[in-house]
Parts: sequence; structure tokens; C-alpha cells
Amino acid sequence: MTDRHAESAGATAPGVPADDAPPRAARAEPGSAGSGSAGPGSAGRADGALPPLFARLERWTREQPNETAVKAFDGTLTYAALAARTARYATALAGAGVGPETSVGLLLGRSRESVPALLAVWSLGGTAVPLDPAHPVERLGRVLRDAGAAVLVAPGVPTGLEPGGIALLAPADVRRSAPGALAVSVPAPDSCAYLIYTSGTTGRPKGVEVTYRGLDTFVDALGTLGLPPGGLGLNAVSPAFDGWLWCTLLYLTHGQGVALTDLSLDGLRQAAAEGREPLPAGLRTVSLTPSLLAAHGAGIDTAEVVVVAGEACPAALAERFSRGRRLLNVYGPTEVTIAATWADSRRGDDVTTIGRPLPGYRAYVLDEELRPVPAGTEGELYLGGPAVARGYRGRPGLTASRFLPDPFQGGGTRMYRTGDVVIRRAGGELEYRGRRDDQVKIRGHRIELGEVERIAAELPEVVAAACCPLASGQTLGLAVVAAPGADPAGLADLVVERCRKQLPAAAVPAAVRVLDRIPTLSTGKADREALATALTAPERTSDAPVVTPGAGPTTSERIVMAVWADVLATEIPGPDADFFELGGHSLAAARAVSELRRVTGLRVGLGALLAEPTARHFAAELDRLSAEREVSAALADDPAADPAEGA
Repeated sequence: MTDRHAESAGATAPGVPADDAPPRAARAEPGSAGSGSAGPGSAGRADGALPPLFARLERWTREQPNETAVKAFDGTLTYAALAARTARYATALAGAGVGPETSVGLLLGRSRESVPALLAVWSLGGTAVPLDPAHPVERLGRVLRDAGAAVLVAPGVPTGLEPGGIALLAPADVRRSAPGALAVSVPAPDSCAYLIYTSGTTGRPKGVEVTYRGLDTFVDALGTLGLPPGGLGLNAVSPAFDGWLWCTLLYLTHGQGVALTDLSLDGLRQAAAEGREPLPAGLRTVSLTPSLLAAHGAGIDTAEVVVVAGEACPAALAERFSRGRRLLNVYGPTEVTIAATWADSRRGDDVTTIGRPLPGYRAYVLDEELRPVPAGTEGELYLGGPAVARGYRGRPGLTASRFLPDPFQGGGTRMYRTGDVVIRRAGGELEYRGRRDDQVKIRGHRIELGEVERIAAELPEVVAAACCPLASGQTLGLAVVAAPGADPAGLADLVVERCRKQLPAAAVPAAVRVLDRIPTLSTGKADREALATALTAPERTSDAPVVTPGAGPTTSERIVMAVWADVLATEIPGPDADFFELGGHSLAAARAVSELRRVTGLRVGLGALLAEPTARHFAAELDRLSAEREVSAALADDPAADPAEGA
């Protein structure tokens, strides 16, 4: 390996003990957390078999110990080093009292440490609670308290986070600890493997309890995909969501390396500052939301397999990225263990659909009386099988309303009501048609509009709030009505500040306005379509007249403003407008730069937008590149100017 941080048996990163090598063979009794055997997990179930995930990891550790398993900003781990590092974490966690169903917060971001820490929790039968350091500390604290976390694995406690009685385990301490053998406990099938917190209608995130039975079912299903081993697979998902688990497990179970990548705004800025492309080179498999794929697709030329998930995939995008390669369109709610259906171009599926259920999963299309509807008829999608989650932590009422007895299987089995409207085609493929409720997907994140509304309405200055997706489908808008006596001036900024402290970035409204009233339908519910129009209409003031795209002072500025207006689905107030203050985000920035490259033919970099995000500055960069191109063309056309002529 060329990476100076690469680790393998007998070769370690600076500051890492040289004995960070695969543990020696040993045995453990089912359910124990004692000594174990070579590779991640060799102790097994009562029948001697390893859980599916650890069986696959043991295979790749044995067959290709020196191949990359994890690649991140802080270095790489080979499969052998991953096994050794997992054993170290398991020893440290066991010493901290972690055992079956002990909740462990994982606040490691996109570090290479995130993977062995997760595997170690699972080797002990504990409950992993993935967290994202980019989330507000208020949200992190709420999740840790709700999860009842006993241990937090993190390099340090974020400023403002009150850990209470939670023990802190730092990766640096784990790396300095004595090496040991890894044992894999055999957890009770219905015990909780991990908790993922999703947006909640009550204004508070709700924790989905996914079982080890569900995890095993999912890993077994992954094994049927048959990806080739070796190479890198892209994981650009927030570590707090189960899409991160999808990418990590998909690649590791097939012997590929997990390339942990940050495509957030901070990640893009870091890449620009370091003069590198946001995506790593040499990707073999890529998993992205359709929106991210559209924005970053130019960087995945080497990919043999492309996976889209998290959003509905437009037909044009599916056609574009299925040419000459395998495309998978994957669908699944958190409540049914990561993924539930997929369409696979290799088996001839129409990849604009969400395909058919994974092996071990069941899909029902039902009417309001829970009766199957005929093929070609819209109905609500219900999902069944052993991968259905236990429910929502501490929410028995909500659990009962969404996890229902499965009338088609009986025996105490349950099915999950997704809220998604689909039709089943004659050939069996499922076609997604939309939602029945107010849940939306923004940049791949599942968001309850009610959560955003309730966060805003908790301010005493707000008497009403209504949220909606804006026209681009990539951002939210929020309207609020000021309380009597409250000063409307500055209220929008106050609401945004509160949302930023409480919500993940994708759920923070890009446009907030104070209105006299919320537009409503005849039913009395908020008219979200009318609301979206009102939120994107220009606000005209005497000192800041609205300038529509096409009225900029220079040709380049007009081009930039027109592209921004299209990407952000809003009018641009002038060439000095700030892209991010207008609602821009990392995905929108990548799309804007990609479109301007296409329109102008100039290889302008994302760093130009991130450094100074005004239309005037970006247009100046276009003008500079255009001038350089003209000079180069003139030199090429003038033999006298060719330095080779004088040689």
C-alpha cells in the first residue's frame, strides 16, 4: 500500500502499536464475550456457525488479509488490521461493561475507526447508536439520553454536549491498549443490534430498534448480489443513518473496501482546500442518492456497479448510469432493516421501479381494509418478514400504529406500514407513486414536516408554522405567523437559528418567511403548494430591488445567476447575492458547478464557489478561465509564438 497510514499485519501507522495484528485462534462459547478466534468472529452459534456478517468478514480476512477494508481521511485498514482493531475495541468495550443490549453511542464521523468500533459492539451483542458529529449538540444529547447510552465512543466530547454518566472511550486509548483475541457473542435474535433515529411527527426524533435477526436476514440477502471482491466502494452517507450501514455492509461482505467520503459542504470545502476532487479515484462500486449521483456522476467513470437509493430515481438518470454498467435501484425504510426491495439491471429489471423484495422479505400492496389490490392498482406498501424492526424505542402507541400483525403469515409475525403508495406491475415489480402523509425526502434524508413545524412553533414569538418542500425538491421552506405583540423583524432569523440547533442540516429550512396567515385548503390543512409559491416569490424592498436572471451587469454574471436560479429554484437578487444564504447546500453547489461547466465549457472548480460564493466572484473566475483559454488558443495558432520553433 502506498498510503502512509495503511495498516496490515506487521505494518502499522505512526503511533499505532506494532502488535495490531490479527488475533490468534481461540474459542468462545455461544453468548460469551471472552476469548475468540482468528479474524472477526470465529466463535459461533450453538450449531458452531458464525453470524452471517462475521462469517463473511472471517472469509475475506483469511483470503485477502492485505486488501483494503476501510479507507478514510485518517488512513486505511486492511482486512487483517480491521480484524485486529475490532478485537481491541471489543476488549475495551467489554471492560467498560458493554454486553447484550448495552447501548453504545458511536460519534466517530467518517474516521476509519467507525467501522471496527461498530463491529466490536456487534461482536458483544450490544446496541450500536450511530451519531453524526455534524448534528447539533442538542440533538446528539437527546438521542443519547433516549437510547440510554452507557458508553460513548468518540475522540472527545463535543462542546456543549452534556454526557451525564456516560463513559467516554477514545480511539487513541483503544489503539494503545493491549491486543487480544476477538470473540463473537451469539446474541438473542430479537435483541436490539442498533438504533437509528429518524424524524418524528412529535417534533422529536424517534429511535428505530433493529434486531439481530433483522441484521442477519439483511446480510444474507446482500450475499445474493454477487459483487466481485477487491477495489473500493463509495460510502458518502451521514454516519447517523442506516444508508451508512448499507454501504459499509454491502462492500465488506463482498470483500471490497469501504471508502468513507464526505460530500457535505464542509467536506467539499476541505477537498477544495487540499486541491483534490471530492470523490476518491478508482471506485468500483458507488452508492448514492439520485440527487448526489446527478451532481457527482462525472467522478465515477471507473464504477462497474452503481446503486441508487434514498429517493425516487428519474428515468433519465437511470438510463444514463445503467449504460455499460450494472445499476441497482434500492428501496427500504429504516423500520425494515435498511433495504427491502431492489431492481437490478443485471437480471433485466426496469430500474426506474423499486423492483422486488429481497430474499427473506415480503411486500404487500393493500387497500385501506388491508386487502390486496389487483396488479396495476395503487395501494399502500406494507413490508413483512424477519427483518421487520422491534418498533420505536419508548413509543408503544406509535409502534402499534405502524407495526401491525401480518394477516398473511400469522404466528405472531408483523408487517410495517410504510406510508408509501405503489402499484405492483403484472411482472411483479413495484412502482413507487408517492406518500400518503406529510413525510418527505430531502437530499436522501427522511423528514417529517411536522417535526420542523413543531420546532419553530416552540418559540413564544410564533403562533403558527407550516413547512413544505420547495420546487427543487432539495430544500424546505417554512412560513411562520408572529404572535401578537412580537416583532416580525428578525423573527425569521430567530426561527432559522433554532432549527439549526435542533435539526440535521437537511431539515433546516432554506427559506423562512413571516406571513400574516398560512394558506390553507378547504379542509383547513396547510396548502403546501401555495405555500411553496409564496416562499419563493421575491421580497421586494426599497434598498434591495430584485434582479431577475438575465438582468445582471455582465454576460458572465447573467449566466451564473441564471444557473443559480434554476438550481436553487428562486430568483437571484443580484450579482453580490450569496449562494448559501439563498438556500444553497453541498449538493446544490456541486450541481451548479457541473451545470456551469457544461454551459461554458470551462473547467471551473468547486473551490471557486466555496471560497467566495457570490455570482460576481464566480463570474470573474469564468472570465479568467475564458481569457486563459483564448491566450492558449492564440499561441497554438501562431507558429512564431511556439517555443518549439526556436529549439
